[in-house]
Amino acid sequence: MKCLIVEDDYAAQQLLAILLSDFSDCTLAPDGCEGVHLFTAALDEGDPFDLVCLDIMMPKQDGHETLKQIRQIESERGIMGLDGVKVIMTTALHDSQNIFSAFRQGCESYLIKPIRRSSLLQEMEKLGLLTQSSS
Repeated sequence: MKCLIVEDDYAAQQLLAILLSDFSDCTLAPDGCEGVHLFTAALDEGDPFDLVCLDIMMPKQDGHETLKQIRQIESERGIMGLDGVKVIMTTALHDSQNIFSAFRQGCESYLIKPIRRSSLLQEMEKLGLLTQSSS
């Protein structure tokens, strides 16, 4: 499995990479602009990401705009519905406006920081990215 971690906080980036290291090859992006670039490049190379872990509060481009662009790129390429990348928002924001906005823009899951391994793996299993035996 391939995962793109889009997170501006170095410690949070590293924590997610460690939590996912047994299950995924992780690529790190420090902001949404770089995340969209890496996402597009992976599609162009025919080796798309299976999962994107996406923070909301980032410089240059926030997670909401990044998610919107990811879904737009998929739409332009005919990637729809369940064929799209699975997106888990990983953020400190837990207000209803941000949560509802993220789901309206196409995320599949929303985890509040600090991210716990058990919660992350549970969400990945729900999304069909893990089997019970692998977690």
